[in-house]
Amino acid sequence: MKRTRHTAEQIIRKLKTAEQLIAQGKTVAEVCRVIEVTQPTYHRWRQQYGGMQAEEARRLTQLEKENARLKKLLAEAELETATL
Repeated sequence: MKRTRHTAEQIIRKLKTAEQLIAQGKTVAEVCRVIEVTQPTYHRWRQQYGGMQAEEARRLTQLEKENARLKKLLAEAELETATL
């Protein structure tokens, strides 16, 4: 099976579909087959993105990227001060 990366918007869309199917009485295994993910992936997504809107997920991604950039800048600055 080919591994694919889903965007936050795609994940939220799939989780909404899953919620609708579960409300109709489908089991988690059936829902996972329909949205084409494994059960551990479904549960991890639900834990991470449950109840989020697409805009909130986009903002979360932006904040994570900015945080990584700032950590890199801090590490470089500390390395530079250590060499002085």
